[in-house]
Amino acid sequence: MNHLIAPSILAADFANLQRDIELINNSEADLIHVDVMDGMFVPNISLGLPVVKAVYKHATKPLDVHLMIVQPERYLKDFKEAGAASITVHYEACPNLHRTVQVIKELGCKACVAINPHTPVALLEDIILDLDMVLIMSVNPGFGGQKFINNTYKKLADIKALKRRYNPELLIEVDGGVDETNIAKLSEAGANVFVAGNAVFASPDPTATIANLKHFDNLSRS
Repeated sequence: MNHLIAPSILAADFANLQRDIELINNSEADLIHVDVMDGMFVPNISLGLPVVKAVYKHATKPLDVHLMIVQPERYLKDFKEAGAASITVHYEACPNLHRTVQVIKELGCKACVAINPHTPVALLEDIILDLDMVLIMSVNPGFGGQKFINNTYKKLADIKALKRRYNPELLIEVDGGVDETNIAKLSEAGANVFVAGNAVFASPDPTATIANLKHFDNLSRS
């Protein structure tokens, strides 16, 4: 299966957000990754519903909405109505995870669950059959530009094993420190959806960087 590239607008220029959304629209990116933080689940505050609605107004790529918030079940319908194509909730934030996943699916969105770096992959075994995607956090959530955690490769291999056993169609997303130097190794470990923030928007040519990430297999042979 072809891998997907999801530039994270957390790293975009918020003073020129429409410009950066249109840059993604015109690139080889597949998704637009939207990080929502409440200052409680993670020590930072980011985009809220009004900004997600504004992004959706200009986006031609599906919105991959990542809720780093407490009690995300309160806002699932709101984010669906704001334009989310997929909704990711955190295992650590959902005491009734199965119910939350079912609501996401009933809303017509792809249902995704994220796990933080300290959370074992094995905890997803009882829910994985119901998921469209698992997001492996390769940094501690809350801020962009963090150093990649090397144990991510093992976690990707673990979730890939669960995928083979229970849900062959599962997408495996990785978020944090993804760039042109490690995407091939991440893919080999099992990831097929790649969130890239600073690697794209701090690049002198974001469109070319997205293309390089999309075609990393060509780079590795050159």
